[in-house]
Amino acid sequence: MTKALESLIELTRALGEPRLDYVIVGEGNTSLRLDEDSFAVKASGHGMQGIDASGFVTVRLAPMLGLLDNPLATLSEEKAITQAAVIGESGGPSPSVEASFHAMLLHECGVRYIGHTHPTAINQILCSEYGPDFAFQRRFPDEAVVCGPRSALVPYADPGLPLALVIREKARDYLAAYGEAPKLILLENHGMIALGETPAEILNITAMAVKAARIFLGALMTGAPTRLPEDEVWHVYRRPDEIYRRKIFVDGDG
Repeated sequence: MTKALESLIELTRALGEPRLDYVIVGEGNTSLRLDEDSFAVKASGHGMQGIDASGFVTVRLAPMLGLLDNPLATLSEEKAITQAAVIGESGGPSPSVEASFHAMLLHECGVRYIGHTHPTAINQILCSEYGPDFAFQRRFPDEAVVCGPRSALVPYADPGLPLALVIREKARDYLAAYGEAPKLILLENHGMIALGETPAEILNITAMAVKAARIFLGALMTGAPTRLPEDEVWHVYRRPDEIYRRKIFVDGDG
């Protein structure tokens, strides 16, 4: 087993810890950019808790990116191309149905790791009318430092290629508006996606997003949640000392 795959397994197991309430049963998936041509992604139907190497497949990027540029009419055609993109012996496990958005985000956002989870605290908001308020506002400094000045918000779409296409649209909008990729993508009525360079960054973004959701939910119970002024959010996000802290968080300390 390579160190890269080992790091992805450890990240996936960490996100799948039941005490964290990020996923249950077969929910969620993770991926890692291996090189210019391929990525590893969780296989369909595998739970994140206690997963091992058999729960991942290596997939060629080009066919998956081609699917987004030339969407097919039928799910069976999509599945056939996805399965054909798997590197290794035929007849093995199938990539997650969400492999297409992993391929797209790894390619277009230039990150190495992706962690997609369905935390209860996050979905309590994303299954309500408060999703945009939570996505586009920051309530406390470290939420901005770790999760970015705002999140990309994606309306509900059918998991698989339809969802990947909407995520691509919103990720491109974010890149065009802010000159960098989002750290956190929120999927209405679905869950969240953390994008990062290391497993530590994925874990930190996920944990901070869940903390922010709990604070937001608690604030709703006591009245209307307050928010940091927009200029303060960007001030904190761009402060040299916070940029330094963010680098330490990415490297796994802090």
